[in-house]
Amino acid sequence: MAKVTCSDGTVLSNMPMLRHDFMNTPPLKTVRFGGNVVATLAKFKQGDTSDYELLKHQLADPDIKDAQIINWLQEFRNCVTQLSKDHEQLIYLVLRLPWLGRSPAVVEEYLAFLSNLVSAQTVYLRACLKMVVSNFTPKRVKICEGGVDISDSDDDDENLPINFDQCHQALQLIARYVPSTSRFLMPILTENFPFVQKSSRTLECYVHNLLRVAVYIPSLQRHVLELIISRMLKLDVSASRGEIEEVENAVQQQEMKGEQEEEGLFDMDEDVCSVKSSPAGTNVMVHPVAERLDTLMVVLLAFIKDMCHVNGCLDVEQTKDLYKDLVCVFDKLILPTHASCHVQYALFYLCSFRLALAEAFLEHLWRLLQSPSHPAVLRQSAAGYMGSFLARANFLPVATVCACLDLLVPWLHLYIDSQDSGSRAYCDIMLHGPFYNACQAVFYTLIFRHRSILEGDMKKGLAYLQGLNLERIVMCQLNPLKVCLPAVTNMFAAITRKYQLVFCYTIIERNSRHVLPVVRSSVGGDCVSTNTNPLDSFFPFDPYVLKRSSKLIEPLYQVWEEPADTEVETFTTKRCSDADEDDFLRGETPETKGVMGMTPGSYESHLHSPSSVGSPPIAFLQRPF
Repeated sequence: MAKVTCSDGTVLSNMPMLRHDFMNTPPLKTVRFGGNVVATLAKFKQGDTSDYELLKHQLADPDIKDAQIINWLQEFRNCVTQLSKDHEQLIYLVLRLPWLGRSPAVVEEYLAFLSNLVSAQTVYLRACLKMVVSNFTPKRVKICEGGVDISDSDDDDENLPINFDQCHQALQLIARYVPSTSRFLMPILTENFPFVQKSSRTLECYVHNLLRVAVYIPSLQRHVLELIISRMLKLDVSASRGEIEEVENAVQQQEMKGEQEEEGLFDMDEDVCSVKSSPAGTNVMVHPVAERLDTLMVVLLAFIKDMCHVNGCLDVEQTKDLYKDLVCVFDKLILPTHASCHVQYALFYLCSFRLALAEAFLEHLWRLLQSPSHPAVLRQSAAGYMGSFLARANFLPVATVCACLDLLVPWLHLYIDSQDSGSRAYCDIMLHGPFYNACQAVFYTLIFRHRSILEGDMKKGLAYLQGLNLERIVMCQLNPLKVCLPAVTNMFAAITRKYQLVFCYTIIERNSRHVLPVVRSSVGGDCVSTNTNPLDSFFPFDPYVLKRSSKLIEPLYQVWEEPADTEVETFTTKRCSDADEDDFLRGETPETKGVMGMTPGSYESHLHSPSSVGSPPIAFLQRPF
């Protein structure tokens, strides 16, 4: 028996000595040419490169056997102190040896070589890290016929999870011997991130492996999340919610049409079962970008769940650390990104674990909104997030909703006090953007939450709503109803009229007689259209349309329920109506192109410092691919 020992004396394993069987082994694959590695390096130092080049040639043999790999690695370990920068090409060949998926003896010998190499020659640290990270995605399998590629797909090797486990074993070993590994690893992870147009499988594997790194190197957690979310946002803003739904609905209609035609052909057969089975792959998104994003959201939400729970119980400290990191990424990437549809639900999902997290998030948004030191565009975005979160998060109790209204509404009254009698007391989005977005957040919240405020004790609820003095906000010189979305304005007007809180219709009629700023039609000609969204506002937590990941979001989500006893007077020229839609804004909010990075670079100075995570959970590491 022979022991495989690291540079610090750690025994990785015992393995039997491999016997050379001349009769049963192809001679060309086991016969060594030239001297051993020590002798070859000595000759190279003296100027004789013949054996050195032969050694490189044998290391590059694609059909190299396990016994040969073990032999080479053992010899290189014995002379690792001689492997200086002069032998860079030789070391690169050794690092590229096909060790993944080999016998346990090969894997253990390779890991021992890595530990010796990074301990004795730190100059090769980057090369070792690049080698490991390059195996974070499935290899591409190309089939050529007549010089033409007829297939180029991901390798579905069943050993892929084992290979990934071995890669992480190697990374953990390197990190143990070189404490500065994390500083060199993050740029390599960023550099090797697959292009977002790669296959869902490639992206899924790489993101899953990145998050596994964040588990055992917790100092990288915020940086890894930032990298992943930045790439996911690129996917998110390139496919609007309306575009995804249009593609999915078109395919669904085609399938239904095909089923109807099939029923027409075979309806005479009485033995045919009337219950039709769902078509295969119903959870797969037809829209290619949506499919990639859905795959990555499943991985990210699984990571969040497993990091925050240990044996089914919430780990408060790890959850707090993950929340801090996600809020940092939210401030830097998500908040400045206009019209993202799904990525922000990662924070929505995390906040559902405990009310204190949701309240901390709302408080964070409130601080951003009221702070004059932040750019106006960020304050407006914070107001949109606050209103949408209050309206859509069904895990928020009424007390939390009212507490937030008790912050927003008095702030609006103070703003009116400071502006309503001055020289700037007129409707101007550029001057009062945060104010208008805060008004819309209040209106939107009340549309969704007025029932829960009133139910139980109608008298007490009405007294609370009357105490908000909404009439003063609506009637002020800044005229917020003029710039809010028509759908929000009309529904708010209907609800407040029902409970005799505010009578908005006089103001709405007056505003409708004044032409809002117009934009020339994109198709040319003299046609112009009214700008119904002057705030360029969007609601971040509008309905979630990704199929697989939505299973985690739907139980937490407050869908829109049309009030049966509220008649909505519409003053817009045209409004889309669809009984199947769950969102009263459908057809009212123009589809806007998502834009990433709207804020100045100096905004990074407002970010929080990174936090470390405690003991790594096991569940995420064991998730199958």
